[in-house]
Amino acid sequence: MFQSMRFLFRSAVLAAIAAITASPASAQVFLYEPTLPSGPIEPNDPIVGIALPGATPAEFRAHLLWNLRSGLNVAALSCQFSPFLRTVDNYNAVIDHHSAELANAYRTLEGYFRRVNGRTGMTQLDNYSTSTAQAFATIQAQFGFCQTAARIGKEALARRQGELHLVASARMRELRASLEPIQEPYTFLRIPVQLTPINLADCSRLSGRERRDCSRALRGD
Repeated sequence: MFQSMRFLFRSAVLAAIAAITASPASAQVFLYEPTLPSGPIEPNDPIVGIALPGATPAEFRAHLLWNLRSGLNVAALSCQFSPFLRTVDNYNAVIDHHSAELANAYRTLEGYFRRVNGRTGMTQLDNYSTSTAQAFATIQAQFGFCQTAARIGKEALARRQGELHLVASARMRELRASLEPIQEPYTFLRIPVQLTPINLADCSRLSGRERRDCSRALRGD
């Protein structure tokens, strides 16, 4: 009887461990999940990034895709404080998995800047890439940005090749919104503990030696 109970208990423990290890850990840096504006956007939506006057639909799509890549790149560089987010590994995997689509986006943007700016087109493209990356740099909103970018990176990996632009369209609004500072409710909404102040000037409620010591302390003896 005792042996069979030990066997059942051991089996239950092993089953519990298997269930825990089988489910992936959540990339969570907040105690409470923040709510961010979300919803799909068009590639020419101003929320995407730097304005591209006169861009074609294909160029706007490349613009949207390149902004997503830039955001994930900044996350890979600035979110390494949490290894659970895996922003570096996921970014490298996204670049490899969607390399053809990203290369086509870069060529399309190169064509836009050469067409609009002539001989200075490549210089303007470099400036565009730098400014696009800088727009995702944040300190005050780092936690929210890092958590959001990490989840977008994981979704991008789950997409088939050639579908990264769909992730960009669906998640760019959320990624931009994550650049606004988010307060952690548990930290900022807790009720402070009220302590009753101690009145050191009142020795009358004491007696004996404690009262004499209190009086001497007040007199500075």
